[in-house]
Amino acid sequence: MSGTVMPEVSSHGPRFYTVAEVAEFARVSRMTVYRMVHSGELPAVRVGGSYRVPASAVEQLLGGAMGDQGGEERRLAK
Repeated sequence: MSGTVMPEVSSHGPRFYTVAEVAEFARVSRMTVYRMVHSGELPAVRVGGSYRVPASAVEQLLGGAMGDQGGEERRLAK
């Protein structure tokens, strides 16, 4: 998993990720992603028997996590 880079969002339309891809990007288990989807914390669409998560939701999730982490670092520095 190290060295994993999230692919760019295509200009040809919305990009979606599988639950496994989101789990890898966020470095959490697939079950954690499923829980987030079922709770409504992470938007997803159901395609056949599986879920797809919009790239914008993944970017927001990861961007928000990084923002929280930075705030914690600032609090610890004081």
